Amino acid sequence: MRVAVLYGGISRERDISINSGTRVYEALKKLGYDASLIDVDEDFLKRVWNLRNFDVVFPMLHGYFGEDGSIQGVLEYLGVPYVGSGVQESSLCFDKLRSYQILKDIVNVPKYVVIRKPTDKSPFGFPCFIKPRKEGSSIGAHICHNERELWNFSKSELEIYDDLLLMEYIKGREMTVSIIEIDGVETILPILELKPEKEFYDYEAKYTKGMTKFIIPAPVDKGLKEVIERQALTAYKNLGCKSFARIDGILRDGIFYFLEANSIPGMTETSDLPASAEAFGYSFEDLVSVLLKSASLKIPR
Repeated sequence: MRVAVLYGGISRERDISINSGTRVYEALKKLGYDASLIDVDEDFLKRVWNLRNFDVVFPMLHGYFGEDGSIQGVLEYLGVPYVGSGVQESSLCFDKLRSYQILKDIVNVPKYVVIRKPTDKSPFGFPCFIKPRKEGSSIGAHICHNERELWNFSKSELEIYDDLLLMEYIKGREMTVSIIEIDGVETILPILELKPEKEFYDYEAKYTKGMTKFIIPAPVDKGLKEVIERQALTAYKNLGCKSFARIDGILRDGIFYFLEANSIPGMTETSDLPASAEAFGYSFEDLVSVLLKSASLKIPR
């Protein structure tokens, strides 16, 4: 079987994507697949028809033109099976506002408003939280402790993004729930609790070795574990995720608040999904093998 691993990309998460894609490629080679690494750089579309020479595509692209449904649309146009969620589902996960609108009546979602101009006013008091509507890896996300920080952070980020989510800050235990499909069955991996050295699980804490302590399985009682898993699976299903996804949230006072769904979770040495898979009893190669088998052509031919 010929497998193309798409990596790199043109988003602000390019470096992470290179790391994730390289690890997946190396695992596929160890598993005996005829794998190739393809950089989705600025010249990619000139070479895109070459993807028809592959049996399966394994997208390891984070951010724009990776998780937003764009590359999935290209693959469906080409008629090539691929790992992961489809066009609409990827777009829904990447757009946090649309995710919240879909899920707000069925899971717990933090209070939020959309802002398109810099502001120093928070309807939720301080501290509050801002993050881009469409971004990943906590890029552009900030805790704002006062009016000055809110103004400065919102001003600087709105020079890059069209809009931001201004949210209530929920101080609690950071949890992530990875879900993979094994032979078509949605399987919840052990819940991972994150204890970053920073104030929250930001970009530096995510990708700097030793900056975040992983506690897995998360120390919660059976009843609470079932609540978290049920909420995560509800989000996964209602957003239409396929193959795999990671559901991030905050646990406070026994309530699990949904923060976001990642339709192409990181696969780096410090990423959450591989750690949860290892606690489940899967090596990295096992994880890659299972995900590859979940690949499908999302539109009928």
